[in-house]
Amino acid sequence: MPAELIDGVAIAKSIRAEVAADVQRLGKRGVHPGLAVVLVGEDPASEVYVRNKGRACEEAGMHSVTIRMPAATTQAELLEQVHRLNDDPAIHGFLVQMPLPKGIDADVVIRAIKPEKDVDGFHPVNVGKNLIGDRDGFVPCTPSGVQEMLGRSGTDTRGKECVIVGRSNIVGKPMMALMVQNGPNANATVTVCHSATRKLKEHTLRADILIVAAGKPRMVTGDMVKEGAVVIDVGINRVADASAKSGYRLVGDVDFESARERASRITPVPGGVGPMTIAMLLKNTVRAAEQSASR
Repeated sequence: MPAELIDGVAIAKSIRAEVAADVQRLGKRGVHPGLAVVLVGEDPASEVYVRNKGRACEEAGMHSVTIRMPAATTQAELLEQVHRLNDDPAIHGFLVQMPLPKGIDADVVIRAIKPEKDVDGFHPVNVGKNLIGDRDGFVPCTPSGVQEMLGRSGTDTRGKECVIVGRSNIVGKPMMALMVQNGPNANATVTVCHSATRKLKEHTLRADILIVAAGKPRMVTGDMVKEGAVVIDVGINRVADASAKSGYRLVGDVDFESARERASRITPVPGGVGPMTIAMLLKNTVRAAEQSASR
């Protein structure tokens, strides 16, 4: 029997409704959560993502600012903008959209953001807090969204074998730190696989929960999925498709059709993890506003 779909669109919609309610509650106290996004250059995918973030903020009743800077922006100029946002009391959280143009060191920029405004969760202080289970920091939006999907879909994670394919700082590593914690929607036994992992299939076949974020289209096939596993596909890749008007279509890192025949639950691409990222960004920003109001 084909796997049940985990509907990221519906779950994200529910979270955004909760965020809107929190924004109204904070507004009664005179607190208006503000999110800023800095976009350097004209990367087409970033343009779409930033536009969607702005629309989501407006729908939630949040203060939203988009700062566009030319591709010729220097690192010093970008850091000046970061410092202005750090000092702006109307902005509770902000992020600098990646990727950045050549000549700008992303690590330097990320470290310049105040940890209490780092709603992307990439500052080393927030990375460390996530690793030790300190919940007053901010967790990167995609892995925290995956954890929400697991919980809200009724997936029992306690004591389960969780295999993560991919070790990026954006998804794989923070996902590992979340799933190993002693807490709700966690308490799993975690294995992280990567490009140097031998016999990948032997690892994925042990997984009760398989989270794939490797950036390679359809690399995990149905024969690599344990019967009854929950499969979370974080990947989003363009592949050529002459039948599509655009000339391409979006696929995940998992071969959806074959994996669906063995999994018990699975996320589609698109419509799975993608919508969760913006929803969790809004949630992080509201929490940043609450923390700021209490200081």
